[in-house]
Amino acid sequence: MSEIKVNKISPRAACGTVQLGDSGDTFTIPAGATINNQGTATNFGATGSASWVTTVKTSGFTAVAGEGYFVNTTSGPISVNLPAGTAGAVVAIKDYAGTFDTNKVTLVQNGSDKIGGSTTNSVLTTEGIAVTLVFIDSTQGWLVTDSGLQSEAPGPEYISATGGTITTAPCGDFKIHTFTGPGTFTVCSTGNPAGSDTVSYVVVAGGGSGGATHGGGGGAGGYREGKATTCSFTASPLAATSGLPVSAQGYPIVVGGGGAAPAYPVQPPYSGGSGNNSSFSTITATAGGRGGGGCAPHGFGADGGSGGGAGNSGPFAGGSGNTPSVIPAQGTDGGNGNSCGGTGGGGGATVAGSPTSSNTGGNGGAGATSSINATPTARAGGGGGGASGGSSGTGGTGGGGTGKVSPQGQASSATANTGGGGGGGSSSGGGGAGGSGIVIIRYKFQN
Repeated sequence: MSEIKVNKISPRAACGTVQLGDSGDTFTIPAGATINNQGTATNFGATGSASWVTTVKTSGFTAVAGEGYFVNTTSGPISVNLPAGTAGAVVAIKDYAGTFDTNKVTLVQNGSDKIGGSTTNSVLTTEGIAVTLVFIDSTQGWLVTDSGLQSEAPGPEYISATGGTITTAPCGDFKIHTFTGPGTFTVCSTGNPAGSDTVSYVVVAGGGSGGATHGGGGGAGGYREGKATTCSFTASPLAATSGLPVSAQGYPIVVGGGGAAPAYPVQPPYSGGSGNNSSFSTITATAGGRGGGGCAPHGFGADGGSGGGAGNSGPFAGGSGNTPSVIPAQGTDGGNGNSCGGTGGGGGATVAGSPTSSNTGGNGGAGATSSINATPTARAGGGGGGASGGSSGTGGTGGGGTGKVSPQGQASSATANTGGGGGGGSSSGGGGAGGSGIVIIRYKFQN
């Protein structure tokens, strides 16, 4: 193989033409080599492509074959003169400022060259459009081979909404809406998958109250949670692995109240009162079951989001949790009572209420802990069972009330807006009220 090393190849005649090889020859450019074009490339590269000029055009100009132009019509309409048509010539135009719909671009024919088979000039009036034209022949002239809009490759867009008490997570990219009572979550814009179009949520129902006179602990309100993939926080073990999609509308928020405490001094039927449902969109958290009363026909714990604990003098069974059934489960069962003065603890979101032995009260089950509001917070703990002697049950983490041990007196109520169950009463004491529920919604609103 022969080799020639020179720094410059020039034509013999001034401004002449230099030809490399003959038809059918192949020139190989080795890996790592760079071709640096400082001039104009014609009939070079694939037909239909253009080299884009990055200096924005703000006034009329004549296009050069092989080039693409960003055209800004903010100040008024612009005319672009097309070059003389030769087969394979390419010109491209892009709406730089999204103003073609206000101030058009006119594509002016060169001589008798047609545009799309027509002898009239063409206009571009679509906001954000980009077009590529290739000259094919004298019959059709310049034909559009590619056309697109900026909206076909959108950037991230985010949910915006109103309603409840609104806070911003410490990282600054997430909004948190907290409802401690009825309201409306109003979605103003829905965003897109590149930004956010789903929300995370915690929905907790009102907890049941504890029973009276050796009463069982109240069951916690049902606990429902979902975490959107765009959200970053530590969710509870009960969280669904996806959030809720939202549309631009108002979503009524229902926050269930806790079950009312049995009257004191106590009167039959001695059982407590179940809580009330909470809801957001398609998510409903079921009320916590009431605690059973002792020495009464209603000694069993009621079913609910979490079941109420049973009273004594039965033996009575605790209520069933996760009723009606959902996946992931919204709660657990209440503990059983016995006939020796012992009562069951109310079920919590993640742990069932403890059954009893002898004359002690069972502990309320533990609730679920989530950082959806940027602070790890436990909710939906079961109420502790009451006792005639020995010891009463403790309330479960997440707002559950503590049971009462003799002598007479009212058991502890659950903490408001936790959905905790109320504590069970002592031998002649009243049960504690259930805690009201809560609804929390979180979403990404910026990046």
